[in-house]
Amino acid sequence: MSKERPYTLSFVAWEAKGFPSADRVIIAASGDTLSRGIPTLRSNAIFGAAGTAVAGALVAGFLAAPSAGAASSVPGGAAEAKGVKIAADRAAKSGVKWQDCPADWGLDKIQCGWVTVPVDYAKPNGRTIKIAVDRTRSTGKPSERQGSLVYNPGGPGGSGLSFPKRVVTGNPLYANIAKAYDFVGFDPRGVGHSAPISCVDPQEFVKAPKADPVPGSEADKRAQRKLAREYADGCAERSGNMLPYMTTANTARDVDVVRAALGDKKLNYLGVSYGTYLGAVYGTLFPNHVRRMIVDSVVNPDRDNIWYQANLEQDIAFEGRFKDWEDWVAKNDSYFHIGDTRAKVQAEWEKLRATAKKQPVGGLVGPAELINYFQGAAYYDRSWVPVAETWKKYRAGDEKALVQAAGPDLTDKAGNITAENGNAVYTAVECADTKWPTSWAKWDRDNTRIHRQAPFMTWANAWMNLPCATWKGPQYTPVEVATHKGLPKTLIVQSDRDAATPYEGAVELHKRFRGSQLITEKGAGSHGVTGLTNPCVNQRVDAYLLTGKLDGGSDVTCAPHATPEVPKATTK
Repeated sequence: MSKERPYTLSFVAWEAKGFPSADRVIIAASGDTLSRGIPTLRSNAIFGAAGTAVAGALVAGFLAAPSAGAASSVPGGAAEAKGVKIAADRAAKSGVKWQDCPADWGLDKIQCGWVTVPVDYAKPNGRTIKIAVDRTRSTGKPSERQGSLVYNPGGPGGSGLSFPKRVVTGNPLYANIAKAYDFVGFDPRGVGHSAPISCVDPQEFVKAPKADPVPGSEADKRAQRKLAREYADGCAERSGNMLPYMTTANTARDVDVVRAALGDKKLNYLGVSYGTYLGAVYGTLFPNHVRRMIVDSVVNPDRDNIWYQANLEQDIAFEGRFKDWEDWVAKNDSYFHIGDTRAKVQAEWEKLRATAKKQPVGGLVGPAELINYFQGAAYYDRSWVPVAETWKKYRAGDEKALVQAAGPDLTDKAGNITAENGNAVYTAVECADTKWPTSWAKWDRDNTRIHRQAPFMTWANAWMNLPCATWKGPQYTPVEVATHKGLPKTLIVQSDRDAATPYEGAVELHKRFRGSQLITEKGAGSHGVTGLTNPCVNQRVDAYLLTGKLDGGSDVTCAPHATPEVPKATTK
């Protein structure tokens, strides 16, 4: 089914082609990127040998919620708890058959393999899928090795397969850790090479320009609501056989099976953005299986926050961080020539937006595409210069620069498959994780109110998540994140002006994970702190992963990392 959709995400930052990175940015966290060119298997090849799916079919009763079983002492259900143990025992025996990664995966000098997991952990002998994993071996002496460090970059919908590149490319931030750990990435269920799901034709998904996400009338709202319903229908039609099982809890169970397949008795984990929520759920379900855990840029794990409220709070945080960027642009007006005060820069933004609404730039870049591109500046400090530079070029008459940066590339079919797949997983997981409001009156009231104080991306975010109001699959109750017996001390890292995951989330998880330490990068807001150069943070991350020590156990406040600088050669 063809479906137009606002080209913006909340925890998933879509392609920003002007941003500096080794690959085009799809999921960006801690400086990580998701490489392009991931083929899709679609529904006719989604299951493993233990079960067969009917291509594109919705079998009667298949979308019923999987049985939860009797409540166990740790949330998740007795049947699922038994099922994950069975799956993990199998994985421990079979291990991972490592080999060079396929050439078209873009993972040179990295080993790849597969881990088989149940689709439904309540039925561990039923259908299975294969989870794609990759690794680089530890670089130190055998006596220095401490196991595997498993990574998730966020999303939901992000691939972690580029994580081992940090070792291959010799990233100095990870040199000490790499001596002790194999770096392990994986595609979560539904993502990339791991039984990918889809909700709409990828070429249709990226077509532009999209409608302006900010409604100018009730008719505009009705049109967007129709698109959201159609998108939810498309998810059910194309991937309905997986929707009941696309939950954070099931992904956490997959992580435990991966741990077992790696031969590790306990998990060492680094999660960024949504990966922090995945880590929090894992730590709740499997406290005795955690060895060391770092969560960076933290999702508020409170049940009441998952996920409707999280997006509203995110809108407010994005507004604040966008203003931080506007202040920086104004400070560097001698180079950018956009405006020498925040108010002037904001006025130029509104002018650009109005111009693109009246006549999309290059026929491709309207308000939706502008929001998608400019939100990169609110996500990551490393995007401050390229976004402002592109804007500067446009104002000087170079429309091509803005079209190339913010517009879609319909010739990049592999990349568009990746983008659509990431969006599908984002929607499927967030819609299944919790029960969403079904009343349009509530959505309209809440987003109208938030838009008044945070106009930058409130409505774009609302339409992004509205399919959850008419979701065809089951919607569950979120895991109650808490400390259970056996959970070791964890390390929480957060900037206090983060837009994607507001600071309150780190504080909340700090309360829930007893004995944890919170490192705050004060006065900073770049999403993904552990991938930035800040010795105050970097040294403590190394110390924790290498020794398990938490700097005396007290919380730490670090000064911010360096603010981006404009090109020095041409600064007046």
